[in-house]
Amino acid sequence: MPDDFLIAHNPEDGSRLPYLLRIPLGPDGIVLKAKETWPRTGKVYCHRASGWPSEPELVERVPTRSCVRRGASIDLVLDRSRENRSQFVLTRARGREAVFWQTARTARQARPAVSLPTARGSGIPTLEIVVDSHERYAWSFDHQQVTTRREGLPAGDYAVEVAGRVLASVERKSLVDLVSTLTSGRMRYLLADLSSLPTAAVVVEDRYSAVFKLDRVRPAVVADALGECQARFPTVPIVFCETRALAQEWTYRFLAAALAHAGEETHVEAEATPLTSARAASPGEVRQWAREHGYAVSDRGRIPREVRAAFDARREATR
Repeated sequence: MPDDFLIAHNPEDGSRLPYLLRIPLGPDGIVLKAKETWPRTGKVYCHRASGWPSEPELVERVPTRSCVRRGASIDLVLDRSRENRSQFVLTRARGREAVFWQTARTARQARPAVSLPTARGSGIPTLEIVVDSHERYAWSFDHQQVTTRREGLPAGDYAVEVAGRVLASVERKSLVDLVSTLTSGRMRYLLADLSSLPTAAVVVEDRYSAVFKLDRVRPAVVADALGECQARFPTVPIVFCETRALAQEWTYRFLAAALAHAGEETHVEAEATPLTSARAASPGEVRQWAREHGYAVSDRGRIPREVRAAFDARREATR
């Protein structure tokens, strides 16, 4: 008869994998470090642990129906009605062993049957994205032409800056985090901070349809809260992107477009400056230009309207 499946806090200080899992397989079980307590919105990365602590701080203890090793995977079935079937896939990444904990749903989400484009976002050769220093398990943007640096952001998790000021920012949410933020009332404060920026958005690593499959909170409550947030803060869109990879891709394109748009506006303003200054030119400059181009003007008095119009037209044509 299989033992219980155990989840405990990782006693290692500063570990990026805050949980320990004990899979009831073999005489001593298999102990893994993990990022999450269940693969709800995506695959959970795991890593081998040295052993199970003598006095673990348990998070959850679940009876096991079956635990079977099949090739490079371990199929685990727990004795509960929901979140009961999962699989641990043993593989190698960059020459080292890696374990991914998944369910049938998260496995489908990880392969949305699309290929991501490789073209640069808005034609920008390399985009520098600022990652908030409090962001855990941040996106790496390996697929995009991006460099990243860590820094505290006033709002959002990923941003682009111009002259040291945040131009555009994106707040990343898993579905679980989104629901928690909405139901606790924190979403209004978050959106208020984002709306103070020139450009901002919230991106969700799941489908909108997943809202209506929630079982621990009424889907209508979450849907109503989303509608209220969008009505109250229309300048901060909440975008559902199906998977983590697609959410990362959307964020890259959004930030690149925001930076390109800001550059276009700056260019237009810079081009307008010579024309403005020409029309504000002194009477002496206009008289000198008029004489050089064959116009008869007096040393004093009002400059004829046709001379001023010709001056403005010439400057506009050559700006």
